[in-house]
Amino acid sequence: MTVIELDRSPPGVVRRDVVLVVGSRLAGTTSLTNALRDRIREHTFVESGELNPGHAPTAVVVTASASAMLTESDCALIDSAARNTDLVIGVVSKIDTHRTWREVLTADRTLLAQHAPRYLRVPWVGAAAAPDLGEPHVDELVGLIRQRLSDPGVDRRNLLRAWESRLQSTLGRYRADGSDRRARVRALHQTRDDILDSGRRTRSERDIALRSQLKQARIQLAHAARNRATTMRSELADHGAQLTRREIGTFESHARTRVREAVDEVEEAISDRLVDLATGLHLPPPSPAASPPTPDFPAPPLTSRRQETQLMTILGGGFGLGVALVVTRLFAGIASGMTVAGLVVGGLVGLVLTVWVVGTRGLLRDRAVLDRWIGDVVNVLRSALQERVATRVLVAETALCSELFHRDALDSAEASKRVAEIDAELRAHAVQAARAAKVADARLSPLLEALEAVRSELNGTDGRRADELNRYTPEMGFLNRSCE
Repeated sequence: MTVIELDRSPPGVVRRDVVLVVGSRLAGTTSLTNALRDRIREHTFVESGELNPGHAPTAVVVTASASAMLTESDCALIDSAARNTDLVIGVVSKIDTHRTWREVLTADRTLLAQHAPRYLRVPWVGAAAAPDLGEPHVDELVGLIRQRLSDPGVDRRNLLRAWESRLQSTLGRYRADGSDRRARVRALHQTRDDILDSGRRTRSERDIALRSQLKQARIQLAHAARNRATTMRSELADHGAQLTRREIGTFESHARTRVREAVDEVEEAISDRLVDLATGLHLPPPSPAASPPTPDFPAPPLTSRRQETQLMTILGGGFGLGVALVVTRLFAGIASGMTVAGLVVGGLVGLVLTVWVVGTRGLLRDRAVLDRWIGDVVNVLRSALQERVATRVLVAETALCSELFHRDALDSAEASKRVAEIDAELRAHAVQAARAAKVADARLSPLLEALEAVRSELNGTDGRRADELNRYTPEMGFLNRSCE
């Protein structure tokens, strides 16, 4: 690329001896094209749809309506049409119906010059190709087009402009390649950071969720165990308060059965809660635990003490003797002949009351003993249940933490693998960037020198000032709504 044949068109560009008329949809492009065809028959005027891709016109006539200023899309259309053509002429159309066309012309000239410096030299005139009244007003435009097309340097400037476009496109591709690589490198760095941040965040969230759930489960299960023990205390106390002498002996077996049922219920609640916890965290549930042992507690001390029995017998006998004497005196007072009968009846009543007092006192004593024994049993049960809850939760925590650590290790390995792949690609991009920079230094410098030479010659081929080219003169004419 150090040698550029500026006497030939760039590859892919075919120069056509035509004048291209372009403009927005309502700018009057077709009317202006027809008017120019009628006035300048020695040149061919075409619209954008009549020019094949890759063909470059000799000149481009830009048509802008006097009703509105140029937009970005209009500037983009001009860039596309004049990509390989230097000679560009601006026309503000429909000046017969818009009194402010001069302000629009000035604004369009300024906007187009701000869009690209090359348009600073574009001359602008007003025209009315198809006025509502009168003849078309295109004299100034016709004169300007003929003057510019007769310039012997127009072909050279068009050729230079085509080469400028070609060189800019080539430089743009080189820079785009580097830009794409830099964008890819930025994306890789962002992906790498996202992978590392996501891994740390995921591990932290999992650990916090597991510990929080385990703490909640421990509190809930301990509360349930205490409530179950309290319920058991009420049930056994109510049952013990209604025991008869015959049911005293079976109460111990009943209490042991109820304790076993309570232990099984709490064990099932623990298992269900731990399974729900593991499922909610997407972890495998802990292995089923062995059946818990039944809490061991002594039998109730129901054996009567000898001295207490003797005392109760004496007290009961005294109470019965007193009742017997009262009954005997009652019968003796009724009739003197019933003294013997009174003695017999009084003795029997005293004996019965003695037996009843001794038996009732023994039953109440046994109930009191059982009530204290129930309290001891419930305390043992509560301690056993709380210990079971703590043990099961601790075992589950160990198993779940181990599984979580295993998953974190797998995720870390996968993340490390992806990071290693990204690092390898980054190293490859660094090597490619170094090579590309070396190649770019070898290629871009000649291209930039060639572009500078083209622009230098292009800007030096026309010595007229831009303000002279764009200056409005009274000779351009003016048409009002009456074409005057």
